[in-house]
Amino acid sequence: MVISGVVYSLGDWIAQCYEGKQLFEFNRIRMIRSGLVGFSLHGSLSHYYYQVCEALFPFQGWWVVPAKVAFDQTIWAAIWNSIYFMVLGLLRFESPANIFGELKATFWPLLTAGWKLWPFAHLITYGVVPVEQRLLWVDCVELIWVTILSTYSNEKSEARNLEASSEGKSDSVLKSSSDVSQR
Repeated sequence: MVISGVVYSLGDWIAQCYEGKQLFEFNRIRMIRSGLVGFSLHGSLSHYYYQVCEALFPFQGWWVVPAKVAFDQTIWAAIWNSIYFMVLGLLRFESPANIFGELKATFWPLLTAGWKLWPFAHLITYGVVPVEQRLLWVDCVELIWVTILSTYSNEKSEARNLEASSEGKSDSVLKSSSDVSQR
């Protein structure tokens, strides 16, 4: 769980640097939120998911690995991406309508973005890595994924914040200019 928390924090920090923030001038609260989701949810849920996946596909054969990858990249990816979006939205104190609107708008693009990374990584996850070590392996690859996930999940939220702050500034400029004209 600690490793997942660190990976989710680092992934968000990398996403912020990619978005143009200076190396040490990033949104620490945003990074902590992402790390909190990784720490409190990703580690434990993924641990149990890999156990359930083994129970659902207890077979030995060449076809088991592609079946697990397909299950992972449809059912589990949809569930986890949705959990991540909803919990981050709640941690940002956004309204349920905003959270579900953003989730709806980004669900399919995010799922298909994952298909560019995870199927290849999961061939190793399910074909080579023992079940006890899968979460550690996935956390290594997760650093790349969290960078993508964090970018998707924060872009609309940050755009709204910028818009609100610029509206606040323009309102204060209009108010001070009207105060000047009244004098």
